[in-house]
Amino acid sequence: MAMHRDGPRTGRRAFLAGLGAAGAGTVAGAKPAAAATVNPGYDSGDPAYVGQKGRRWAMLIDLRKCIGCQACTVACKFENNVPEGHFRTWVPDVELGTFPHVRRAFLPRLCNHCERPSCIEVCPSGATWQRDDGVVEIDHEICWGCGACVDACPYDARFIDPVTRTADKCTFCTQRIDQGLLPACVESCVGGARQFGDLNDPESPVARAIREEPVQVLKPGTGNEPRVFYIGLPHELQNNLPGRPALWFEDREEAGQIGEHVEWHLVSGEEASHV
Repeated sequence: MAMHRDGPRTGRRAFLAGLGAAGAGTVAGAKPAAAATVNPGYDSGDPAYVGQKGRRWAMLIDLRKCIGCQACTVACKFENNVPEGHFRTWVPDVELGTFPHVRRAFLPRLCNHCERPSCIEVCPSGATWQRDDGVVEIDHEICWGCGACVDACPYDARFIDPVTRTADKCTFCTQRIDQGLLPACVESCVGGARQFGDLNDPESPVARAIREEPVQVLKPGTGNEPRVFYIGLPHELQNNLPGRPALWFEDREEAGQIGEHVEWHLVSGEEASHV
């Protein structure tokens, strides 16, 4: 959740204080107060947290139309003020096959806003939650940047913001879609490769395409049930994702979360090979 949203918020200090108080009550043998079911803002009924009831937002990316121009990447960075060296959406450019039988492919990447997001259940603070319209959000006021959600995402869609020191990712531009606008990446796509719409509306571009075209999702075996769909997804890329935009070990180091005072470190693995 972007910090500029208006309305009642639960500050990080207040949240941590409440968490400590609950822990103290447990130690003393008293029954702790019930924790927030999802997120304080969601539980309060704030429309920005609850989302648009009755809708299920999704994105369709037709790889037959993607030219790898990176207009979506640039538009996203400007719209969401994404720090230098980090990306909410990006388009890896890869070569498939072995010489002399090689071909070029582009694979636009972003948060998949899954039906069963693994990032939510591992968040210890309630900072990551899902709106009623399917958008997975982050409340930067109560995120403490532990990185559990970054580890849990099978799509490498999250990173630690070195400025806020909290987790960050694509939000489908909720600040735009809540005003009836398209996400910045969709509006800027010069080839019309990206489509955005409501799966509950049978006449939306995404719903129509899913009915009429063979579509694929990334890493279907995870059970996350992504709601970013692809047309023309090469089988070599479906489970072997290329082009992670930044090693998230480096994200933590830049955010000051790795050093002599930190007791644990992550060892980053090798990047996927596609040749």
